[in-house]
Amino acid sequence: MTAAPNFGKALLLYALASVVAIGIAAGVFTAIYTAPAERGAIWLSAAVGFAVQIATFGMARLLVERGHGIAGWGLGAVVCFVALIVYGLVSRALGLPSNAALLSLATFFFLTELIEPPLLNV
Repeated sequence: MTAAPNFGKALLLYALASVVAIGIAAGVFTAIYTAPAERGAIWLSAAVGFAVQIATFGMARLLVERGHGIAGWGLGAVVCFVALIVYGLVSRALGLPSNAALLSLATFFFLTELIEPPLLNV
């Protein structure tokens, strides 16, 4: 079974909405956390969050097309949770400021998860 023709459109719309949401949130975080290391951690978290969410949206969208929407959304949530844990361990090993790194990544995941449901059916 191939992906529906609207798969690319939905992915593009989700990517654009995610860039806007993550960009605004990252701007707010960089206004709060002013140290250069904290700002670097925030923007690294933004990149990680965007990459993880694009991948999970693609998986969720494919499951929605097969009639398993809740499973797709749940899989995405589990992947984000695991990514947050792994990122916490890696960021600590790299010496990144934990508060800025983890709070921003969790926020990016939360915001992009809110955007996801209406775009799963585009």
